[in-house]
Amino acid sequence: MERANPLEVGTCPSRSRLTTGATPSRRRPHGACARRSCSSSPPRPLADEEHFFDLESLDDPRQLLARSTELALAFRAAADRATEYQAIAAAQLADPRRFDRLTFAAIAEQSGWTEDYAKKMVEFGTRLQER
Repeated sequence: MERANPLEVGTCPSRSRLTTGATPSRRRPHGACARRSCSSSPPRPLADEEHFFDLESLDDPRQLLARSTELALAFRAAADRATEYQAIAAAQLADPRRFDRLTFAAIAEQSGWTEDYAKKMVEFGTRLQER
């Protein structure tokens, strides 16, 4: 496996192959670096340097509305799909046929949910699997 150069600015050792070649101002720490202090991640850019899908570059309000609506719909669809996968995974982890099945409390703790929500997600995931 390729090792990252710890002296190269903005690279994370655990994602060396994915971060090389990106410009330092565009790099963002991945999940593991965002959760812990990664000494090799770049400082966060200032707010005026950030770009959100280049929406700030659109001058025509009609284009801005169309593009931002398109993005909002895409993100909602992605969030719905991710929630379905969470439910399926929760149902699989709680399956009574598994010797290592998890309780609702364990699933809730692992995912940051309440126990009641974990139970509902397991039920939802079970229904999704029956399709």
